[in-house]
Order: sequence, then structure tokens, then C-alpha cells
Amino acid sequence: MSCRRRLNTLSFVAAVVLPLLLAGCLLHSRPTHTPTSVGLNTNNLIDPAAQIDSHDALRQLNSQAKATGSLTSRTSAKRSALCLSGGGAYGAYSVGVLYGWSCRGDRPCFDVVTGISTGALIAPYAFLGSAYDEQIKQLYTTLDAKDIYRLKPVTGVFSEAFATNRPLARQLDEAVTPQMMAAVAREHAKGRRLFIGTTEMEGHRFIVWDMGAIASGGRPEDLVLIKRILLASTAIPGIFPPTKIPVTVNGECFTELHVDGSVSQSVFFRPPVDRPGDSPRDTQVYVIVAGKLYADQETVSPRSVSIAIQNLQTFSYAHTRGDLFRIWSTCQMTGRGFQMTALPNDYAAPASMTEFDRQQMTGMYQEGVRQVMQGTAWRTTPPGLDPGEDPLVRTSTELINVPRSTVVLPGR
Repeated sequence: MSCRRRLNTLSFVAAVVLPLLLAGCLLHSRPTHTPTSVGLNTNNLIDPAAQIDSHDALRQLNSQAKATGSLTSRTSAKRSALCLSGGGAYGAYSVGVLYGWSCRGDRPCFDVVTGISTGALIAPYAFLGSAYDEQIKQLYTTLDAKDIYRLKPVTGVFSEAFATNRPLARQLDEAVTPQMMAAVAREHAKGRRLFIGTTEMEGHRFIVWDMGAIASGGRPEDLVLIKRILLASTAIPGIFPPTKIPVTVNGECFTELHVDGSVSQSVFFRPPVDRPGDSPRDTQVYVIVAGKLYADQETVSPRSVSIAIQNLQTFSYAHTRGDLFRIWSTCQMTGRGFQMTALPNDYAAPASMTEFDRQQMTGMYQEGVRQVMQGTAWRTTPPGLDPGEDPLVRTSTELINVPRSTVVLPGR
């Protein structure tokens, strides 16, 4: 199989770090005028228009409603939030879940949609509803690696990335149209929200972009910014170049460098906009994981690079499970409902999230459709609470081979 068809993300990370260090990390030999380069604390770079506290807004609405005598008892209208994780080619499963959900006829009109990495590409379509299912299906079942990236095996070692994502940028130019963003703006005006996550590279900060607010500007430069945000959210550091996003700080122009949101968080949740009488208990949170909850086991080659790759994979999956547990805990504390889905652990998935193979992606898409149509997609518990997911506890090295899902623990 060609290198383009089987590009292992984590192996690239391990393979390029050392050469970049030895080469003096030539990215820094061409400095960009960034906030960090002049000593600004990136944690203090605030967008004042986005800082309206939701609790203050709710209190204001309640005060206005009381003043007019229009405040009624708590509403019973159900609201919903959809959280889409990162996962590269595994996003085909997420698309299949959405498609099957539409076919079943009970897919909500989500009040909030959040997305990171591959989830960022899916999120605008999921936000706009089932009418866009065919478009996102085509994107995840008809493209392959050459439509997403091109390798730079020689020059990549001495530049800021080992591959170029210009093919993906061209796909975004065609897919993200002014008409699509106008539709996002209309839904934003109704109180629905679309959020995309990126990582601001130099400040090591997770940035949440309110895409509906940006789309509401209606200017050509707003559409350019939206495309840059989507490209940035999928830019795996070292593999793809960081996306440069112009900003101004106190009137001075700078350039921020943004990369894959999954560097900071694998998946994230933002609550719906509160209205008078709304309660968190009226909200159902759905999380679609692009991929599995636990990495497939594989034999480790006794070589340093292979060992490093395996441990990075372990960390990546644990990172996702931790984010899922955090969202579930938030739901538990606030009374929100929680449901999540991921590729079944016994599904024969590709070894790498960057293996953009049409046949394999179509298979993952079909698996998502099948799981939803059969009613087996969703679970209400986070990773670690279902049978066979408990940590392995040992008091000796005398072991037996028993399927863990068949072991009933005390109190279960």
C-alpha cells in the first residue's frame, strides 16, 4: 500500500520531531509577527464582543420578563446539543450516524453543534440539518488521500510541515459557499449556535470560534476567516502547516498560528443559549466519537520510534476518554441528558486516522448507519463504566484468559 494511502499520523509526529530539532526548527528562522513574539500574554487577548456572560444575560432576560409580567413556569421544550470529535478518516462513522439518524426520522434540530478537526468539517452540515446529508456523505465516501493532502518527504523535514493540506483547502473553497454561510447566519439569529475549536499554537490555548456570529457579518473577509478556521482545526501539527489568522490587538496587526483543535481537546461541549424559564434539565447532549474508545492492540517492534508511536496512540485515546468523562460529569452535575456513540471495539477499522481510503471510509459510514438503524449506536455512560472497561487491577502475575465482558463485578 502506498505511503499516501497509509500515513500514520503519530508515526509522522515521532519521525519529524527529531529531524526538526536537529535542523534548528527552521520555522523559527522566518519569524512571524505574532502576539507572543512581542511578549503579549495570549491569555489576555479578549474579544469583547464574545464576552457576554450567559448567566448575566439570563438574569437580564428574567428581570425584563418579571417587569413585564411575562415570565411563566419552566418550559418543557427539549433542547439538544451535538458534540463531534476529531478523528480524521474515522469521521466517516460520524457522518453515517447522522445519515442513519435522518433516515430513522428522529434526528433533532440541534440547538448547539460543536466540532473539532474532522468534526469541524462535519459540524456546519450537521448544524444546517438533514438537507445537507448527501453533501457530507459525498465528502466522506468519494474522496481519498490525494484530495486531502500531498506529502513533502524531502522538503518537509526542513520546513514547517511534512505535508501540504492545499487539496483540502480547495475542497473547502468549493464546499463552504456564501449561501451556506448565509444559512448558518439565519440559524444563528434564531438562537442556535455553531462552535469550532482550534489550538492557538504559540500560546498553547484552546480557542472556541462562534461560527454563526462570524457568518452574520456577511462580508467576503468573514467567509475567508471561516475557511481558515476550518482548515486550522484539521491541521495536525508537524504534518500540516499551521494556519495563519490575522488579528488586531489594541489596533496593532498581528498573525496568530492555529493548528488542530484536537491538540487541546478531542471533543467539547457548549450549552445552548438560555431563555427565560429554561433549565439545563431540558437539554440532551449527544456526542459522536469519530473512531473507537480504545485503540486496537498490536505487536510492538523493539525499536524506539515504534515504542514512541504506540505510547502516543495510548495517550491520544486516553485523552478522548477523559474529555468524554468530563462532558458526562458536567451533564450529571447539571441534570442534562447524555448519550454517546463510537465505532464498536470489534469493528475492523483502518490502522490510521489519516488513511483516507474510499472503501474503508464507506465501510465506516455504513457501520454508522447500521448502528443507528438497529438502535445499537447510543450509550448513556462514559468510557470506563461499561463491562470490561474497568482498569486492570493485579496483585500477582498469575493470570487467566477470560473475556472481561462476562465477568460480573460485586455491586454491578
